[in-house]
Amino acid sequence: MWDPQQYLAFDDHRARPFFDLVARVRAETPRRVVDLGCGPGNLTAALAQRWPEATLEALDSSPEMVAAARERGIDAKTGDVVDWRPSADTDVVVSNAVLQWVPEHRELLAGWARELPAGAWIAFQVPGNFDAPSHRAIRELAGREQWRDRLAPAGLLEPRAVLDPEGYAALLTTAGCTVDAWETTYLQRLEGEDPVLEWVTGTALTPVRTVLEDPDWVEFRRQLAPLLSAAYPRHPDGSTWLPFRRVFTVARTAC
Repeated sequence: MWDPQQYLAFDDHRARPFFDLVARVRAETPRRVVDLGCGPGNLTAALAQRWPEATLEALDSSPEMVAAARERGIDAKTGDVVDWRPSADTDVVVSNAVLQWVPEHRELLAGWARELPAGAWIAFQVPGNFDAPSHRAIRELAGREQWRDRLAPAGLLEPRAVLDPEGYAALLTTAGCTVDAWETTYLQRLEGEDPVLEWVTGTALTPVRTVLEDPDWVEFRRQLAPLLSAAYPRHPDGSTWLPFRRVFTVARTAC
């Protein structure tokens, strides 16, 4: 279950990669702009502001996120990105930190590149931090005897299969696109007690929250907190620094 309030606890940090991504999309007057994985709609609204004349399509698999987006005035729909197909007037597709949850996303990207109209844009970014100490700690804890049987089916014992920039560039170039791909490591300055735990609670721990009942969820977080604190120590000024690698791709179909 996705929690919009928890996700937005670090909204400034989470928004920066989105704006870095869409800044490289040079569409001028798109007919339809699609946000796949729109979340609570705060960033979808930025797409509407940039392209006010375009039809805006927003999709998310979480009913809670869709409800939050609709409260912002976004006409979001509940749906799975796996089932989405572009309509004939789709000129821009944006997917912000979503495709890492979709094992078959490489096939989806190649299919969208074939189905989109000439000159359309695909822009997405995914986390590239699955070998970071935070995620290794989650996998280590999830693999312990107490948790393994319940959390292994949720895919928490293996890192998610995302490519590096060269991999996505090769994939979409083969599909006939012109590609701009890169990576950035953001150094996030976090504050408060257990800030990295709060950060991963809004994203990486969502599958754990979905599987565990309330008492076990509290216990899992209690056990995870010292692992994260050891990996990301708090500095004397109260700050905690979290390196966060992101992989970006902007592709344009052949004109």
